[in-house]
Parts: sequence; structure tokens; C-alpha cells
Amino acid sequence: MKKSSSSSRARSDDLNGPEGGFKPAWWCRGPHSQTLWAPLFRRGPRIRVKRERLELPDGDFIDLDWSVGDGAPVIIILHGLEGSSRSPYVRGMFAALQQQGMRPMVMHFRGCSGEPNRLARGYHSGDTNDLAFVVRTLREREPHTPLAAVGYSLGGNVLLKWLGESGNSAGLYAAAAVSVPFVLQNSSKRLDRGFSRLYRRCLLSCLRRSLQRKFRGTTPPFRADAAAAARTFHEFDNAVTAPLHGFQNAEHYYAASSSRPYLRRITVPTLIVHAADDPFLSRELIPSTDDVSPQVSLEIPAHGGHVGFIGGSWPGQPRFWLEERIPVFLMHQLTFRRSA
Repeated sequence: MKKSSSSSRARSDDLNGPEGGFKPAWWCRGPHSQTLWAPLFRRGPRIRVKRERLELPDGDFIDLDWSVGDGAPVIIILHGLEGSSRSPYVRGMFAALQQQGMRPMVMHFRGCSGEPNRLARGYHSGDTNDLAFVVRTLREREPHTPLAAVGYSLGGNVLLKWLGESGNSAGLYAAAAVSVPFVLQNSSKRLDRGFSRLYRRCLLSCLRRSLQRKFRGTTPPFRADAAAAARTFHEFDNAVTAPLHGFQNAEHYYAASSSRPYLRRITVPTLIVHAADDPFLSRELIPSTDDVSPQVSLEIPAHGGHVGFIGGSWPGQPRFWLEERIPVFLMHQLTFRRSA
């Protein structure tokens, strides 16, 4: 597959160039407006799902929320930090993929489906084992069904890292990743600056609430006082993420889990969409075409925020560009692979 032409994507060293087809709404142009509009105002489409509990090799479980129906290409959706099938962006993509005749499935990370997972460990940005197990399971069940994946933010980092690790054995027809924190250490620091501290505060509050529910009445395998006192992601990851998942400290976790070093190894046709004004990552660390494999198409709009990309003429008639762009990309790749 050839990379997309310069008219449909922009390099990160020319971020004021072509916008990959996305034009932000005049009423929702800034990075924070783009990031916050949907979480605050979008109710999202209603979706019908059937839940499957998948037992994992280590004795834990994850929950999969499937589209009702069978026989169509399966698209795995990987949510972001503390997301789920209830998240508006997940429901929007789920419905859009269904409308295009595909069979979406939301893979919840451990503890994100509404019920705490069994083991003390949880999920993190670099843990690709559960995704690998899900793909193997689906391949065994339906060896001839086309399979693709879409990942958002943390889920996008997991997806890209796994694609790079897996190489030719990935078993996917196509993939798409949105608003990925390619360099976790930088993303942690970026969330300590300016208005982005609001996102940090909200996400850390969600993480602390999840820990409280999970370890209520028990002694957690980390310093609960340090977790409660953490005001930055670096402090939280030092106190919780690293000890729970076998890392020496936050720096070790960030270095081992960032997806950027894996981008050149991807062999699956993959679309990466990332806004130049994403408030979760410094602009200079957005990948360029020199940082990715020939199978990766970069689209770097100048605007879009973090998992935003809101267009439309009026606030009452928003257009969710990701839900138009990504199904088109996946359908193109699925059709091409089937006819090859």
C-alpha cells in the first residue's frame, strides 16, 4: 500500500499544511473546544450490544461488547483511559461502523466494563498481551472473517505498539489510531501545563475512584497514601502504575510502553489521525513520515484537539469527522484485501 498523497495528509514538520480533509467548525475551533465539546454536550447514539466475558490465561477476565449480528468484518474498538462502550466517541464509532455493514466490538481494558477485574493489576498504556489474546481468540473462532481495529488515545498507543511488535503476524486487514500519546513521558509533562491540567485532574480523579472501588476493604499492593496524594501523572504512575505492573518507576514505564519506537515496524495498513493542536502531546513529538513504516498513512490536521475533530455548520448540527473518515479508510482496505 502506498502512503497517501500530500493532498490528504500533512507531515509533522509542516503542520500548517493540508488538513487531511478535516475542517473544524467555526463555533468549535480551539483545541480545548474540540476536546471538550463532545464529552460535555454529545449524548451519542444509542447502541445495542451483547456482552461476552473472555477469560484470560492469567485467571483474570475482560469484557467484550459486541454488535448484534454476525458474518460481517469484525472491527475491534480500543477505548482511551478510563473509557468504555458508554463513552460518546466509542458509541459514535460503533454506530458508524454498523451503518457501513461492519461488526464492531468494544474490547474493555481490565476493570473498565463496570466491574473491577479479579487480579490486583489493571491495565496500562503499553500492555499489549490482552489485545494479542483477543485477536488470537477471534482468529481461532472465525479464521476467514476480516479483522481490523480502531484505537483511541491510550487504546491507540496499545494498538500501535502491538502492531509494531507483531509485524507480519498481526492478522489484521487494517487499523486506525486516533490522538495517540506516542511518547508517554512527554504526554505526562504536557498535561502539567496550562489548561491541560484540567484534563489531568479529571483523569486522575477517575483513576483514584476506580482504585477505591477495586480495593475497598482490602490493603492495596501499593502505597495508598501516595496514590491519594498524587497530583500529576508522573506521581500517580510512580505510586500505582509502576509497582502494579512490574516497572521500576514511572520513567521505566514510559520508556517501555511508548508506541513511537514501534511505528517503523508496522506492516498492517494503518491510518494515524492526530491534531497538531492536541493538548495531550507536544507538537514537536508528533511523528512525521520519516518516523513510520510505508504501511502507515499520517493525517495531521492543524486543528482537532484530543479525540475531537468536530465539524458542522451549526452547534445543533455537528459532524463527527472521525466517524466519516475512519469507516471509509477501513472499508477501502477491507475491499482491497478481499479482492487481492
